[in-house]
Amino acid sequence: MTGAAGFIGSHLVEQLLADGAHVVGLDCFTDYYARALKDANLAAPRRHDRFTFVESRLQDADLDHLLRDTTHVFHLAAQAGVRKSWGVDFAVYTACNIEATQVLLEACTRTELSKVVYASSSSVYGDDGDMPMREDQRPQPVSPYGVSKLAAEHLCYLYWVAHRVPTVSLRYFTVYGPRQRPDMAFNRFLHAMLGGGTVTLYGTGEQTRDFTFVGDAVSATIAAADRGAPGNVYNIGGGARVSVNRVLELMAVCTGTRPRIERHPVPKGDMHDTYADTTAARRALGFAPTMPLAAGIEAECQWISNAVTVL
Repeated sequence: MTGAAGFIGSHLVEQLLADGAHVVGLDCFTDYYARALKDANLAAPRRHDRFTFVESRLQDADLDHLLRDTTHVFHLAAQAGVRKSWGVDFAVYTACNIEATQVLLEACTRTELSKVVYASSSSVYGDDGDMPMREDQRPQPVSPYGVSKLAAEHLCYLYWVAHRVPTVSLRYFTVYGPRQRPDMAFNRFLHAMLGGGTVTLYGTGEQTRDFTFVGDAVSATIAAADRGAPGNVYNIGGGARVSVNRVLELMAVCTGTRPRIERHPVPKGDMHDTYADTTAARRALGFAPTMPLAAGIEAECQWISNAVTVL
């Protein structure tokens, strides 16, 4: 698994270990956020005798060796973040999201695999399509980050068609929950509200998202490895379209604090609305989200509260 120390990746590692798998995790600890948080994510797996960790970029790793006796590949490694993907920083996104994916897929052509699951993003859609968003509508990303994720999707499909590498791409919609990256909205909002700070809000708050709990994303990812059709793309969403203002109302309940809001203009590349049509994932993967948003926010709030207490 690539991106094993990340937010979703570390949860996936733990679930695979719980399911009895032997897991080789790879991560290069980019400087996008503090390494200490990623080390904490892997604390439990590193104590497990069926987990092997390799610290390396994909471009530098001995992939032929790592893929030996491997049945499934989960490719979650990426440079995240819409707002940082503009300008000269796009070189990092092309290296981490496009070049690294091609290097991995090329290595996959030299072995026999049951499935390669790629973690894509709702950012590939942009703002011009219908709601809910369907896999067969034309993607038009509005950020360089979205472009990089779509390019990697195309590579996955290309390697299926040309080399029969059995790839499946999952378009995650705004994943949240414990271990969420510190730059993501739920984490920022909850830290501010629990610490008596100010919530930075971009726009009116009426923009909407389809929020997906990390446990549901992990379940979908494992199901894709088992039942996903090679060459296909599946939306993975939480099942509801919710405004940011409504999210803040739910956070006020779990924190016991009304947010003090500082408003800013919407940055370039931010989508106004997302909402997943998950019909294809339901039919092919048996996917159905189980975590209600209020309960998921409570889980992330509790994780942040515990982390703050420990610090």
